[in-house]
Amino acid sequence: QAAEQALWSAYHGGRLGHAWLIAGPRGIGKATLAFRFARYLLASPGPSTEEGGRSADLGVDPDHPVFRRVAGGSHGDLMTVERTANEKTGRMRGEITVLDARRLPRFFATTAAEGGWRVAVVDCVEEMNRHAANALLKTLEEPPRNTLILLISHSPDGILPTLRSRCRMLPLRPLDEADMCALMAVRFPEFAEADTLALARLSNGSPGRAFPLAAAGGLEVYRDMVTLLGSLPRIDGAALHRFADRFAREANAELYRAMRELLLAWIARMVREAAAETSGEDIVPGERALMQRLSARRGLDPWLEVWENIGRLFVQADSVKLDKKQVVMSAFTTLEKAARG
Repeated sequence: QAAEQALWSAYHGGRLGHAWLIAGPRGIGKATLAFRFARYLLASPGPSTEEGGRSADLGVDPDHPVFRRVAGGSHGDLMTVERTANEKTGRMRGEITVLDARRLPRFFATTAAEGGWRVAVVDCVEEMNRHAANALLKTLEEPPRNTLILLISHSPDGILPTLRSRCRMLPLRPLDEADMCALMAVRFPEFAEADTLALARLSNGSPGRAFPLAAAGGLEVYRDMVTLLGSLPRIDGAALHRFADRFAREANAELYRAMRELLLAWIARMVREAAAETSGEDIVPGERALMQRLSARRGLDPWLEVWENIGRLFVQADSVKLDKKQVVMSAFTTLEKAARG
């Protein structure tokens, strides 16, 4: 709501500028906001000088022609710059290339198809290689009139300072627990209230993380994972085999990726909270007591090393396509060795 207010007020106050950097953690709605504002701008007859009493609402009726054209990717005054497929392999490239970025000046050089604004959304800046970022910088240095570039960034501190300095920063925060629970209840009405709350806490205020996690059965995996961790320093071998079995099938690749993220996040949270001498809320019962027991058993440095080693294991396993069950077994064996000291 605060971000919508900032964009609405800048537009109607004649202070919109030519580029905004919409920044914040992954999955909290940065791209959703960018396209919402793009629709509003393209559908608007022009800024109003009478702001008093008006609602800062960027919504456009789904039946509006602009809404339909933007949704169909056919609006002539809107361009999206993002990773594209390699023509030879058909696979998505790992980065936004300079050829993708060079489409921007050509797009802005032409007359607006509908006589208003021309808008580009870059999703996201971190995925641009160096040459693409430099090409974008040139566009930002000499923006045509009535053009707007909305840049999406997950880590604004890591992008070129010269690029960042030419944009207005619009920081977005993760959603609070109440809003997350409300969203989860709408998307997954069949979930119990306790499950909705647990998923809200697991996702750290990110609907983009919570929804796929819930759909893949991530909460059940998390509970089983914490149960296994609770048996440290000696993990039940049969229970570990049963846990790892579910990731052996290729059909469960998404669940495997969720498990990796959850495990690394759990270890990192244990180290972080022990270092700060704080304790948050349990996601599953008894979790914080378990973290305190394990961190007190070895201290923080060994656990930080475990986090690094397991993270490295997952990356190496992906690069050489190791059997996923064995990778999971190895990760928990590393934890077991650390707990034994």
